[in-house]
Amino acid sequence: MPSSLTPAVLAELQRIVGDRGLITAVNQLQTYECDGLTAFRVLPSAVLLPESTGQVQQILRLCHRERIPFVARGSGTGLSGGALPTEGCLVITFSRMNRILAVDLANQQITVQPGVINSNVTAAVSPHGYFYAPDPSSQTVCTIGGNIAENAGGAHCLKYGFTVTHVLEMTVVLPNGDLVTLGAKTPNAPGYDLAGVFIGSEGTLGIATEMTLRIMRKPETVQVILAAFNTIQAAAQSVSDVIASGQLPAAMEIMDRLSIEAAEISVHPNYPSCEALLLIELDGPEAEVNLQMQTVTDICRGNGAWETRLAIDEQDRFLIWKGRKAAFAAAGRLSPNYIVQDGVIPRTSLPAVLEKLNAMAVAENLRVTNVFHAGDGNLHPIVLYNRENPGEEERAIDLSLRILDVCVEAGGSITGEHGVGREKQCSMSYMFSDPDLETMQRVRHAFDPLDLSNPEKLFPTPRICGERSRGAYAPHPLETSGIAEVF
Repeated sequence: MPSSLTPAVLAELQRIVGDRGLITAVNQLQTYECDGLTAFRVLPSAVLLPESTGQVQQILRLCHRERIPFVARGSGTGLSGGALPTEGCLVITFSRMNRILAVDLANQQITVQPGVINSNVTAAVSPHGYFYAPDPSSQTVCTIGGNIAENAGGAHCLKYGFTVTHVLEMTVVLPNGDLVTLGAKTPNAPGYDLAGVFIGSEGTLGIATEMTLRIMRKPETVQVILAAFNTIQAAAQSVSDVIASGQLPAAMEIMDRLSIEAAEISVHPNYPSCEALLLIELDGPEAEVNLQMQTVTDICRGNGAWETRLAIDEQDRFLIWKGRKAAFAAAGRLSPNYIVQDGVIPRTSLPAVLEKLNAMAVAENLRVTNVFHAGDGNLHPIVLYNRENPGEEERAIDLSLRILDVCVEAGGSITGEHGVGREKQCSMSYMFSDPDLETMQRVRHAFDPLDLSNPEKLFPTPRICGERSRGAYAPHPLETSGIAEVF
C-alpha cells in the first residue's frame, strides 16, 4: 500500500462511497488487475464504485490533495491496457453509474451516465425508431464512458463515424476535482473543441460522468450481402473497388478462413467455407439500396466471388453480424492465448499489406488470423500463441508491434479504435515526431499537471520503453498551482 493511502485516507474514501463502494480485499482486487489485454497485470491498491458525479468529485479532490494516481474503468473490455492499474493507484469503476438520465427524441439526443452499456442506448430508443450508431464488437458489454475514452468505432463507423461524431456534451470532473462542461447540446457551438480533445484521450484528462449523445433515425431498409472469395487479396480489392464506384456502405468487413471457422463453431452463423468472407451492409431508401446492392454484387463477382448471398430477413442479418462480432472471443477456440492488434492502413494498400503480414507470421512460425473493418482500413490481426511454450509470448508481442510498424510505413496509424494504452505507447515514437509528442504532452498537462489521471499510458517514457523512447517525453516536473487556467 502506498504511503499516501493511509488508514485515514481509506476511511475518508469509505465515507464518500459507503461501505459497499470500497474494495480492498486482495481476492476481489484481482478482478481489476487488467482489462481485455491480459498480458499486463497490476493489482490496484483499492477500487471505488461511486454512484454520482458528486462522489467522483470528492474522490478526485482527495486524490489531488494526497497525490494518489487513479484509473477510470468501465467494463474492462479494452484491448490496449488502457484500464490497466498502475502501482499504488485507485481504480474508479462505473458499474453503479449506469442510468439513462434523459431521452429527448425531438432533438435526437439521449443523456446517460458513463456506466451505461453501449447496446442499451439503442435499446432505449429503438421502439421510437432511433438508434445509436457506434457499435464496437463488445457493444453488449462495453460502456459509453469507455467508448468515449478510446473514441470507439465499430463496423458501422465507415458511414456513421466514430464516437466523437456522436457525443454532443459532457460533464467532466477534472483531475483536481473541478467540474466543467465540454461541448454543447446545440450544434456548431463557438470556441475551441475541447470535447474533441477529451474524446479519445484515454482517461488522461479527467473523467466524464454524464454525456449527451446523438441518436439517429433508423434507415428505411437495411440489406447485407456475404461474398465468398478464394483469396483475402481478392476480397480486399473488392473493398477498394466498391468505394471507388461511389458507393458508401454502412459497413464492410473481412474475415479470413481461421476467423470464419472459429465463429462458425461459436455461434453457427452459417458462413460459407472460404479463404475470405466479405460482409457488406447497405442502408437507406429502399430503391437506392436495391440499386447499390446490384452494383456491389457485380463488383464482388468481377473480383472472383464464387458465392454471393443476400440476408433474407432481419433475423438472418442479426446472425451474420453475431458471427462477425463474436470473432475476437471465438479466437480462444483457435489458441489458448492471443493478441488482438489494431492498426490502420489506406484501403488501397490492403492486398499488399495483408500479404506482408502473412509472410511475417510464417517467418515467426506463428499463426495470425485476420478480421477487420475493411471499409476504412482498420486491421485487427489476431496473433495466436501459447504462453506455456518458452519464448512464444515474447515473439507474439514482438510480431504484433512490428505489424504496427508496417501500418505506419504504409501511411497508416498504430491504432484505429482500441487506443494506445500501455500496449502501444512505445510505438508512439515510431509514428510521431518530437514536436508532435511534446505538443500532446502540453495539452495533457493543461488538464492534469500532476500526472494523476491514468498515468503511465499513451506516451512513451524511458522507464517503460527504454531506448525506444525519446527522453523528451518523460513527464514534466510536477506543478503545484493546480489546473492551468484554460477553461
